[in-house]
Amino acid sequence: MRAARPAPPAVIAVRRFPNPRLTGLGGGIFSAAVMFLLGCLDSLLFDGGPLMYGLLFLPVAALTALWVRPADLVTAPISVPISFAFGSLPIAGGTGGAGGRIVAVITTLALNAGWLYGGTLIAGVIATVRKIRMIRRRYR
Repeated sequence: MRAARPAPPAVIAVRRFPNPRLTGLGGGIFSAAVMFLLGCLDSLLFDGGPLMYGLLFLPVAALTALWVRPADLVTAPISVPISFAFGSLPIAGGTGGAGGRIVAVITTLALNAGWLYGGTLIAGVIATVRKIRMIRRRYR
């Protein structure tokens, strides 16, 4: 049997972070609420600039995939793009009632597809790696 070696300082620092376990629905609500608040903040501070909104979306996508329960890992890459769309309501603008708002959100989604795909890819990769690690632990 080999002796346990001490963990690197970076691993110890990461382990100090909170480690909530959200259900699939909880992860979706978490990401949607945070993205809506960040969209409102972006609208107030940066006049709805898509760059800041997209940059803030990436860590939210990663946290959602990290904090969802192992049984609900498949929901992370699904709920993250929905939360991006919901959070874009404050920055989309639009005039002319509900129809104008819907068109503005669709336009915002089309123009920021790179951020949307990037965050979804991050959530998908994290969820996949977590699932593979869970399966490997189960077979040991």
